[in-house]
Amino acid sequence: MPPEFTPETLDAWMKGSPFISFMRLELVAADAAEGRLTMKMPMRPEFERGAGSGQFHGGPIAALIDTVGDFAVALVVKGGVPTINFRVDYLRPSMGAFLVATASVRRVGRTIGVVDVDVFDEHNRLTAVGRGCYGAQAG
Repeated sequence: MPPEFTPETLDAWMKGSPFISFMRLELVAADAAEGRLTMKMPMRPEFERGAGSGQFHGGPIAALIDTVGDFAVALVVKGGVPTINFRVDYLRPSMGAFLVATASVRRVGRTIGVVDVDVFDEHNRLTAVGRGCYGAQAG
């Protein structure tokens, strides 16, 4: 772990992951004291539900939820944490040029952190929600 754990640390971790780099995630906001983290994911042709539909496939949405939830707990505990499990509820088709996901850490206990994630599309419509459980021991 670096001497000072900052949003820049998270940004460096994002750039160091081939999968997250492929997703082209952008760190929008991070507040460890509030346990909130926001990332933006642009549409890519590989993310479309059907060619030319303009709709995001559920897989990239789930990956966005998992990543944002994981990084939110990492920000709070100041180190990398593993995913234990997460769920996604798709509320409506996600459309447009990008998605924005905001994670809110509900609780970090001795062994598990619980996070809720809201996903909004370009039109600021809530399109999916997720809840994840992550290890709470920085590794």
